[in-house]
Amino acid sequence: MSDPGKDLHRRLQQLQSRFTWDLNKEDLELDDLSKQLQHDIDLQLGQRGALAHSYRFLSYVRYLQGKPEEALSLLTESEEKTRECYGGESELRLIVTYGDLAWLKYHTKDYVQSQTYCQRVEDILVKHPPDSSTDLHPEVYGEKGWTFLKFSSSYYTKAEEYFCKALELQPDDREWNTGYAIVLYRTEQNVSDWYPEESPATKQLRRALEKNPDDGVLMSLLALKLVHDENKHTEAKGLVKKALEVGQDNTQVTRYVAKYLRNQDQLDESIDLLKSMLEKKSQSSFIHHQLALCYEKKKNKLLGRRDRPVSEVQHWTRLCIQHLEESVRLKKGFNAAKALLALQYAQNFERRRAQQMFDDVLQTLEDEPPGIRQYIYRYYAEFCYYQNNQKDLGLTYYKKALEFCINTSHWKHCVKKLTTIAEGRLRKYPRDAAAYGILGAVARAEGNRSRAVRNYERALEIDANNDEYLSALWELRLDLTAHREEKDRPEEKLPEAACEKVCARNATV
Repeated sequence: MSDPGKDLHRRLQQLQSRFTWDLNKEDLELDDLSKQLQHDIDLQLGQRGALAHSYRFLSYVRYLQGKPEEALSLLTESEEKTRECYGGESELRLIVTYGDLAWLKYHTKDYVQSQTYCQRVEDILVKHPPDSSTDLHPEVYGEKGWTFLKFSSSYYTKAEEYFCKALELQPDDREWNTGYAIVLYRTEQNVSDWYPEESPATKQLRRALEKNPDDGVLMSLLALKLVHDENKHTEAKGLVKKALEVGQDNTQVTRYVAKYLRNQDQLDESIDLLKSMLEKKSQSSFIHHQLALCYEKKKNKLLGRRDRPVSEVQHWTRLCIQHLEESVRLKKGFNAAKALLALQYAQNFERRRAQQMFDDVLQTLEDEPPGIRQYIYRYYAEFCYYQNNQKDLGLTYYKKALEFCINTSHWKHCVKKLTTIAEGRLRKYPRDAAAYGILGAVARAEGNRSRAVRNYERALEIDANNDEYLSALWELRLDLTAHREEKDRPEEKLPEAACEKVCARNATV
């Protein structure tokens, strides 16, 4: 005779649910997620259906925090909001909600209700079978996409995959186009790819705006991309103006527009906008971080003057630290804010405190995207080189920053800094092997293999047994040999079937 408990568990494992999607608790900053989701609910942020999404996401977070009764209440609220929003089209949108409810009832030992929710899912699938036995419904793919996008940057690749699957089934759906645009925008921030034309994120943001012409978040993200990638300032300015008109009370619109203004050096306008939003909602780590970046930029402008007014520098430093501390308090895993705060402490003569914070950040970098790691390595390099009298360690981290995201502002800063340091050393001592090693690392990062080889050869003439230079030179010569062989090889063409597949994929983007 079969065990009813085992039979139920087997049924539960077949459900599409956050409980079956391999969401690793260790990857999630539960307190940060909880605050952000509650913030979204309080302000009812997002487009159609977003509020119901937020209730569902927060329910799972509450379960992981050991609050199953609150999780059940939130899921029930989500079901009601979904029915209010989608009416007679709600059933497919409730597949995952009922799956989550079935699991929650199981974990609270209410096996009868757990079976009831399992049956509801099974009934929906009988009534609305998917188009293929290997496909899920687009509503389920979309729910997976939003979940992975919202929960952690380490899941962005999965979010992109599931939004793509949803769009293959419903190419013109507003919600899936929006989700896909947002995840592409976020992933392109953390890679070094260069695009001869508009990037995939820019193209998808345009497509999503065609489907959602009044979405201020999409407008502000597109404005940021146009200025950053293509210097299309006139179009970006128009988008920002319209975004503020349609989303003046939306904190997400505010924060992206404020970032745009800061990037355009309109610091006072950015500060005023962020302050006005803080009056409505002070529990936003992102807004405090953006204010700190504005104050840091004001401080750095003063430091660039010969007649730098000390009292003003101290004023902007204090404000920068104050808002960074609040940002980190609200979002404990905000490593980018922590790194900047540590550097501010160091510049404010609190070196021991800065070192402790950098140590904490460096221990938790493995799961950060490349752009954030580069940012943190740059700031730690500056701390070591200029504040803590560890120049060799500083040079090591400047070079580590070059391994990520070519041609970003932080990458260019590190290239310039290393080049200036190396050339300064050579002026004082022309036979400085380390200086040639630095120039070799810079040339290699820039993709100039021949110049890198020349610099490493000069370094080895002076320091013949240096393992770092020998290893780098050996790898570079292998690269140059492979590159020459590649140029001499006949061009290989994709099989016709593969070409058709690539063209079909591009047509959906």
